[in-house]
Amino acid sequence: MIKAVMVMNTQGKPRLAKFYEYLPVEKQQELIRSVFGVLCSRAENVSNFIEAESIFGPDSRLVYKHFATLYFVCVFDSSENELAVLDLIQVFVETLDKCFKNVCELDIVFNYSKIHTILDEIIFGGQVLETSSTEVMKAIEEISKCSLSFFSLCVCEACTSMHMTFSPFALYLY
Repeated sequence: MIKAVMVMNTQGKPRLAKFYEYLPVEKQQELIRSVFGVLCSRAENVSNFIEAESIFGPDSRLVYKHFATLYFVCVFDSSENELAVLDLIQVFVETLDKCFKNVCELDIVFNYSKIHTILDEIIFGGQVLETSSTEVMKAIEEISKCSLSFFSLCVCEACTSMHMTFSPFALYLY
């Protein structure tokens, strides 16, 4: 099971943190600081796999990937394969690149809800749902279409109710 997904910059500021087990906010912040402490102290030529038992408790592992100014981190237990989780990070980053045309830190900051939607299409409740970037993009496009049609419906209903409010009959009554 995936325990957490984090994206943080090279200064340690979390840009995305999703925990799939309940933890108080203070504990989450402490874990994020601990993970960053481990990541920034590692050399670039070492493995991306870390035993995370000292941070997240027994049976915990951590996989990360460093892209430009961002660390993408997954914490998981022994039921997940380390290479599969590393590939999952790659799928997440590829999907972000497709959505934002060469994703950067600001895209994550200013499109927070879309990032969570993308992540929820890949991992939900700590379980891996989809491992194909193409399939995730199809789902995201469908969600966007539904959102746009819902928004236009709401705007249309708002216009209709506004027209009804300002009808000549309503003006005559006032």
